[in-house]
Amino acid sequence: MTFKRFDPRKNFSTWLENFKNAVVQFGDEKAIIDPAQNKTWTYKEVDEISNKLFHAFKNSGLRKNQVVMGAFRNCPEFVFTYVAARKAGSIFLAANASLAATEMATLIDHNKPTILLYSANITDVIVDALKLCRQKPKLSVLSDNIERLRVPQSHIQFEDYIKSQSSSPAAPIRTKINREVLRLCTSGTTSLPKTVPLTELNEVYSCLDVISNFNLKAGDISLHMTPWFHRGGCHAVGITPCLYTGACVIVLRTFCPKTTLELVEKYSVSFLIGAPANAKIISKQQKLNKKNLSSLKGLVTMGSALSRQDCLFCSENITHNIFNGYGTTESFWNTILFPGDIQEHAGSSGRATKFDEVRIIYTGKKFPASPDNTVPKDNVSEGEIIIRSPLKACTRYFRNHRESRKKIHNGWLYTGDIGTWDKDSFITVKGRIDDMMIVSGENIFPVQIEDAIETNPKVAECIVTSVPDKVRGQAVAAYIVRKDNSLSINEISDFCKNSKLLSRYKHPRYYAFVDSIPRTSTGKKNHRQIKIQAEIDLASGKLKKC
Repeated sequence: MTFKRFDPRKNFSTWLENFKNAVVQFGDEKAIIDPAQNKTWTYKEVDEISNKLFHAFKNSGLRKNQVVMGAFRNCPEFVFTYVAARKAGSIFLAANASLAATEMATLIDHNKPTILLYSANITDVIVDALKLCRQKPKLSVLSDNIERLRVPQSHIQFEDYIKSQSSSPAAPIRTKINREVLRLCTSGTTSLPKTVPLTELNEVYSCLDVISNFNLKAGDISLHMTPWFHRGGCHAVGITPCLYTGACVIVLRTFCPKTTLELVEKYSVSFLIGAPANAKIISKQQKLNKKNLSSLKGLVTMGSALSRQDCLFCSENITHNIFNGYGTTESFWNTILFPGDIQEHAGSSGRATKFDEVRIIYTGKKFPASPDNTVPKDNVSEGEIIIRSPLKACTRYFRNHRESRKKIHNGWLYTGDIGTWDKDSFITVKGRIDDMMIVSGENIFPVQIEDAIETNPKVAECIVTSVPDKVRGQAVAAYIVRKDNSLSINEISDFCKNSKLLSRYKHPRYYAFVDSIPRTSTGKKNHRQIKIQAEIDLASGKLKKC
């Protein structure tokens, strides 16, 4: 697909202008539903609370282009802060609320927020992080305190912070379309963060992408099974396009399959969004205990590939309206598999969306490999997935020139993902370059082996990595969560050896049964963590050799 250039500056309206239009048109309609507190907020109420928060920010010394950091689980305060930051002309940093104290301190020092707001459930982490960091925020605000926890000394509770403030409209902020308004962090960061700065242009076109691809309308209801603090949570039928359009978001602080399906039925949810792991779990729950899911316009998965087997299973149990998106924090989603393509292309991540260009290229020894050196469209030849998305993607990382030079060149984002494409440009993601295993000189990606093992009816899920091997260089190790406890290591080993999906050199040499597999905050299998664990387990004898 060739990207058609056009001038997005013509008739451009900001995200905040569109939100204000939604307040005028749908003021008495629900914008937020919080089942845990049995509360709802209309568009007028969201506007009024965000006005109060804006005035509180201003009185606390927040100025235009300064950073407001929110370390939130999914909660109403996440929405209020996002809107208020836009009204203040500041930058909202949506921090990963599951970071450890040292990681949170690093993030604070890296971004230097003027004001920090956080959910009460991570109070201890925030207190420790503030002791460790060098760049202390001027003010820390404890929010989302449904646990009724004590407010730390020198901090202030959200309700007290805004209660005496005016709800009068904020003065209009003049903004340029290339001004930074949102900052997100890629998952898995432990040292210098890869912090993604997104502009007004990126925000608006991310919204337009969702509206056009999903026919998102006022009155639709969205439920995220994963955190809002990532690109998918903010933009994949998340708070940004929903409040842009007049739709409603449901707050889900903690994922529970039974509760999720009950909420879909109770509130007639239009879009259910999450990682493939979430989709698979709720499909199993729905099969056991049927709920009325007829309201669903779409089950939207993202973060990693939805295997063909899982795709068909979800289609059978949840809805035929399945969308599988592929993308990055830097560029949002860039390919989508639509419901009409499920039967023929289940397991792929679809084709490039209208605002994007996606290619698969031969990887070179030196960066950057030429974007014109594409691999054949035979669905077999593997290469690196690269993306050009000038309207939705960042062009650099914040204060991280090394990573910017390493991954972004001439408008192309080099994702580090390996994939194939077919004659119709359907993309299938095979794995990460970083996760690639080299066994006896052959390149292997974990996803290929995981998909094969998960076809075994006694296997719930698995994760594959490598361990050192004196003869082969590396050997394949598989960690398996059993669906049937009668499954033995010899049995699964024989299954792999007889599988038509696995070449001989891809057969795992080591196995271990586990209760669960590690995942990132976005629901992806955490291959980095399991690789470290595998070397420990190999030394201790936990991994069994076959």
